Amino acid sequence: MKLRGRISWRCFALTLGVLPVFAAGLTANQSVQTQSGKSVVPNNPSEHPAPAQPIPYSHKKHLALGLSCKDCHANPEPGKWMTFPETGRCLQCHVAVAKDKPVIQKLAGYAKARQTVPWVRVYNVLPGVVWSHRPHLQAGVNCEACHGQVREMDAMSEITSVTTMYVCLNCHEMNHAKTACDTCHKS
Repeated sequence: MKLRGRISWRCFALTLGVLPVFAAGLTANQSVQTQSGKSVVPNNPSEHPAPAQPIPYSHKKHLALGLSCKDCHANPEPGKWMTFPETGRCLQCHVAVAKDKPVIQKLAGYAKARQTVPWVRVYNVLPGVVWSHRPHLQAGVNCEACHGQVREMDAMSEITSVTTMYVCLNCHEMNHAKTACDTCHKS
């Protein structure tokens, strides 16, 4: 019981320490909007350039063609990560579309070698946090609510501050979800 009280106090103290710093960033940045216009995840207060990827990929271009997030990103058991598409999935179109471009030939090389493209993950869960996409997807949270307007991005970058404790707590409170420390932090 005593330990639990200390954990709760630390969680509270950490939140108070993070809140003023994060709030300062909120005033200077727009918030990500859900389809209903409800603000969910604010933009990062500092810029996070897109990481160098092994193959340049434009979400903007591909989503404009009618693809959706779930067409390429699956959420297999146990549901923690959204996966990257298999190279064969990309080649379903690129066997005919832009097949002579060097980047598509590089993609075909990965497929021929039965290798996955070594994509660099843009959003990473912080150490000490136990988190999963599954309950968020089951609750009806759409990808844009946390990752921003991906359909407008030529190169995916960490434009939102979704991996901060303040954002998680704020969203859980707004949506009446569990906010106890042990929701995300297991001992």
